[in-house]
Amino acid sequence: VEAAMSYTGDVSDPTRGPYTLDYYLELARELSALNIHVLAIKDMAGLLKPAAATKLVGALRAEFPDMPIHVHTHDTAGTGVASMLAAVHAGADAVDVATDAMSGMTSQPSMGAVVGALRGTPLDTGVDPRQITRINEYWEETRAVYAPFESGQKSGSADVYEHEMPGGQYTNLLYQSQQLGLAGRWPAIKKAYAAANRLLGDIVKVTPSSKVVGDLAQFMVTNDLTEEEVLERADSLSFPSSVVEYFQGYLGIPHHGFPEALRAAVVRGKRLPNGKEMFHGRPGAELEPMDFDAVRDSLAARYGSKIRNVDVVSYSQYPKVFEDFMRTREMYDDLSVLDTRTFVEGLTVGQEVAVDIEQGKTLFIKLKTIGAPDESGNVEVTFVLNGQTRSVLVKDQHAASDSKERPKADPRLEGSIGSPPPRPGVG
Repeated sequence: VEAAMSYTGDVSDPTRGPYTLDYYLELARELSALNIHVLAIKDMAGLLKPAAATKLVGALRAEFPDMPIHVHTHDTAGTGVASMLAAVHAGADAVDVATDAMSGMTSQPSMGAVVGALRGTPLDTGVDPRQITRINEYWEETRAVYAPFESGQKSGSADVYEHEMPGGQYTNLLYQSQQLGLAGRWPAIKKAYAAANRLLGDIVKVTPSSKVVGDLAQFMVTNDLTEEEVLERADSLSFPSSVVEYFQGYLGIPHHGFPEALRAAVVRGKRLPNGKEMFHGRPGAELEPMDFDAVRDSLAARYGSKIRNVDVVSYSQYPKVFEDFMRTREMYDDLSVLDTRTFVEGLTVGQEVAVDIEQGKTLFIKLKTIGAPDESGNVEVTFVLNGQTRSVLVKDQHAASDSKERPKADPRLEGSIGSPPPRPGVG
């Protein structure tokens, strides 16, 4: 069993509380008492500076000489390689790295850099740099295929030490801000993230608590709210649901408690399904048991009988995400049969692909022409399917159109009723 301590703050800075060296040592003692086998330091935002790595890992190694220590970090500030080297020299047994083509910024530190820095020392990894190069060449080409999904981040940024945004969330929030029309306010969002963290009580920011901070930050920027204005107007503001649920204890109780004044204002007049104002311990202890059989029956009624265990679990945890996934499958069928490049970039005129839809059954598809949008915004796409010319009308989402769509009735939605067919007149 490997247990992770989520790292936040800065143990090398005595003025940066409440996450001090003693906090982490006490947490490690509690985990050790549970008979874990491996202790991990999860530095989700890349806040573990070299000096802090030396201090924290050194103290853990001194107190737990036989406990394997694993360190995970992100390279947002650009100090990841130095921090991992410091952790190794202080006694860490394993550190996370990424192949060079996928490393740096909000990813992990460079594998080649760490291996190269330790080469010829008593801590030599024994990894052949030539093998690293061969692997890296593959991932350089692979990354180019996924370029459309890149967030647009061009470099690291040491201001992570101020806002403490986790690496994965950094790129996600950057993309989300672009979709919300806030791309030009990215610096303001980062500053708001730091302010939101303070408002929430300087919490450990890791999924899902980091989402709460991000939602509050975007809420503040969208509504041009300062930290002081949030506190002053908390009684009248309509906070994001994730913020309300955080203060209701859906994520548990923070180590040093909630900021009571803001908590009371946010949850005033709101109640949990059990009638209480908030949870007072582990939320799961007060929730009703999940009836997975009922969930399966409900999904089968909506989507057919081929409901797998993974579908039941997915819907139980993320109902909206699962419903979006099923809508996509109903519209386009199983897209997993497409190769990655075709799925991401689509076909170019004249290009042909082979798609294996089941064992022994292959479709050969060649794109012939793409027409111009008509007055309804539809585009005629002509292609050859197994030697036969076909054409379909595809809605161009970017084309301007004055036509109004009239959606059909959805039998899965309660209250969704279709129009009756026209009846001939009776003489």
